[in-house]
Amino acid sequence: MNRLVTSLFNGSKTTTNYIQRNAFHSTTPNFMFEKILVANRGEIACRVFKTCKEMGIKTVAIHSDADKHARHVLEADEAVCVGPAPTSQSYLNIDNILEAIKSTGAQAVHPGYGFLSENSRFVKELEKIGVTFIGPNSYAMHALGDKIESKKIAKAAGVSVIPGFIGEVDGIEQVIKIANEIGYPVMVKASAGGGGKGMRIAWNDEDVKIGYRLSKQEAKSSFGDDRMLIEKYIDRGRHIEIQVLSDGETALYFPERECSIQRRNQKVVEEAPSPFLDDETRTAMGKQAVALCKAVGYKSAGTVEFLVDEKKNFYFLEMNTRLQVEHPITEEITGQDLVAHMIRIAYGERLKIAQKDLKIKGWAIESRVYAEDPYRNFLPSIGRIKKYIRPEGPGVRIDGGIYEGGEISTYYDPLISKLITYADTRKTAIVRMKRALDDYYIKGVNHNVPFLRDVMENAKFLSGDISTKFIPEEYPEGFQGYKFAPKQIEQLAIAGAILRYADQHKSLTNNANQARSSPVEPDEFNVVVIDNVRHLVRFQMVKDAQFTVEFVDEEEEVVIKRVEGSIDEDTQEMLRLTIGGSVLRFQLHNRGTHSYTLQFHGSKIDVSVRTPEEDRLFKFMPEKLHIDNSNALLSPMPGAILSVAVKEGDKVVIGQELCIIEAMKMQNVLRAPRDCEIKSIKAKAGTNVAVDEILIEFK
Repeated sequence: MNRLVTSLFNGSKTTTNYIQRNAFHSTTPNFMFEKILVANRGEIACRVFKTCKEMGIKTVAIHSDADKHARHVLEADEAVCVGPAPTSQSYLNIDNILEAIKSTGAQAVHPGYGFLSENSRFVKELEKIGVTFIGPNSYAMHALGDKIESKKIAKAAGVSVIPGFIGEVDGIEQVIKIANEIGYPVMVKASAGGGGKGMRIAWNDEDVKIGYRLSKQEAKSSFGDDRMLIEKYIDRGRHIEIQVLSDGETALYFPERECSIQRRNQKVVEEAPSPFLDDETRTAMGKQAVALCKAVGYKSAGTVEFLVDEKKNFYFLEMNTRLQVEHPITEEITGQDLVAHMIRIAYGERLKIAQKDLKIKGWAIESRVYAEDPYRNFLPSIGRIKKYIRPEGPGVRIDGGIYEGGEISTYYDPLISKLITYADTRKTAIVRMKRALDDYYIKGVNHNVPFLRDVMENAKFLSGDISTKFIPEEYPEGFQGYKFAPKQIEQLAIAGAILRYADQHKSLTNNANQARSSPVEPDEFNVVVIDNVRHLVRFQMVKDAQFTVEFVDEEEEVVIKRVEGSIDEDTQEMLRLTIGGSVLRFQLHNRGTHSYTLQFHGSKIDVSVRTPEEDRLFKFMPEKLHIDNSNALLSPMPGAILSVAVKEGDKVVIGQELCIIEAMKMQNVLRAPRDCEIKSIKAKAGTNVAVDEILIEFK
């Protein structure tokens, strides 16, 4: 591909009259935009490029200095650097992005989601230079993208609105006053933006004070708009949303998306349709969503979000005047390309589909794969992707913006990809998701695949009995990893024995050993240790890829169990076995002399394999020293220290705020783990820290 890569970060400006130079209507027989710039990054930029290429439209990527080697840059026909790594200087820099549009001759801009996708000022600037924004006009965006204004419009249009204060709140005193009038719990959230940023649940006055302050700061950083609103928080509600599509005259609603599984108000697992709704409720929600669109003459794709209680009463939350992260599951169950519809509507075409065409066809599930540590409260992880193998198979789709060798930085959202599975039924879609997660190999950063895999076997999820409280209720102590059953421990022991056999066989059949007069065979007996539990096993290859494993009682020296199976795949990253008709997938993440780190059912576990003699000598090995950091506050993530709330010599109580660290555009309050006195402070506001770096020491 011939690509043009330029930079506007050197201060150069385009002076040509852009409106005269670049009429946006094509002169080609296709009657379509010839070039589209995507004002975004990562997976959503790649997703839009895919449809553009299918439509024969040339593409332009923008990027920051930090993203110059990013996948979306590599996939575009042209790429323009719009500034340094911080979003305020690049992906939110309207002036630089306008210059990129002018210099490349792009006729239209797709905003993706986040960043400037719901910024009406950006749309107005595009309107001034005659460039088409692939989304609603600036009036509709401002009216519906603003959570305060949209509630007023929704109420006037007859849409059910969640109880709360319909207006902007300003100042702690007013927030506390309104919160008490509404009644706790309440939700304090930003009027602009989305994605879980700038939102806090408050259960009392103290929560409101902290939540208002942090949410306001996040909103300013992420969206450039720190206006706040407050509303009643409905406990144990479901987050269900309706995709809409309108050409300005005809407005349609799609089957709903269930988005209740969230952490920190950000969706993690979505599915379409919802296992909860009936046709009557689905239709009522759809009609209200369409009424809202018609109230402002909406023209593009959008999403109307509702909170649904246990009695199927539903309340309008907000409207996202853009493409949603989770749009693929709607595409899968309807067969529609939402990005293509957005482009055609923006060009001026009328919808060629009707409401009757939008029937539910099958079931789709989306798992958001993030670079984060589910064992540490889903804190972000950064680093380079050392190995990356995407799952494949029937009904599997991946929308991603990363590649092997790519980097996850602190500057942007830690989304690695969206893993989507589709099938005729919900049950089969879940089975396909489990298999895809088992095949998804990611090495180099922590990720949430273990958690996603665990959700797929959760009893409440399988029954469809979920709410926005799913994670805190099902994982009250946080995610602790998959709980392996005795049978699965045996399967891990078999995998360990096979890997040890393969390693020994490879070592014994090298060139030096081929000269032996009497060939040496790998050890048949091994002691496999998993979670400090010993298993004496005897492994034998029968023929081809067939094997037998015997579990032996060490004291009685009698066989207590015999297992037969076959090796279907054995690579550096994956071991796939068939045992008793079941296919088992083991990822291999570390291969030591006597130990292996395997990932099974999504979770990693160490498996030690030793010969009986090695096992006898192992007890003489020195134990690894443990460093005691119980008197220190460690950074739970890499990030930037925004503020430090204490000083040396202060006496603090458990739960008291010590400092705030920002990572991936999210602000995290670090609190005192117990009542204690501050001995020393290592952290300084404005500095970057690494994960596990000591921030504060206690006496």
